[in-house]
Amino acid sequence: MDRRRALKTTTLLLAAAPLAGCSGRLKTFLTWKEAQQAVLDLLFTPKVVEGNPWNLSQVLQHLAQSIEFSMQGFPALKGAWFRSSVGSAAFAVFNARGAMSHDLSEPIPGAPALDAAQALKVSVQRLLDAMDAFAQFNGTLRPHFAYGELTKPQYERAHLMHLANHWTQFQAKTAVA
Repeated sequence: MDRRRALKTTTLLLAAAPLAGCSGRLKTFLTWKEAQQAVLDLLFTPKVVEGNPWNLSQVLQHLAQSIEFSMQGFPALKGAWFRSSVGSAAFAVFNARGAMSHDLSEPIPGAPALDAAQALKVSVQRLLDAMDAFAQFNGTLRPHFAYGELTKPQYERAHLMHLANHWTQFQAKTAVA
């Protein structure tokens, strides 16, 4: 009975997913290089994070963790049933519409805490290093904590959508007189 209710709920959520999280500020990254340039640009045109308790440095740490864990293994996985059904269906929906929508202040399960005091430069470099490592990675990728097994192109797409989803909360930093 609980499994049936979960499937009904999932079906409703997935049907509504294309409408969820729509924003006039939707950003997409079509290539890894484009995303890397956007990360680097944060050093020259810093942003503030809107609608999230995390600061910009913490968001970049979170994004780096996601990429690093795809190569090292996530600290905690949702159950196999979830990953093979709800999780893989969610990835399929995101992939089909070319955009991800998730709780932007939710940490990766089991991940180390994000350091609010870490300098932006350090977080930018960590994310760029993670992106370079992923681009050069030829080993076996680890299952995503929610989506399950992904190929390297699927993981790259997931990472690009994840970056773009977080970019929707970035606003230009206004100068204080």
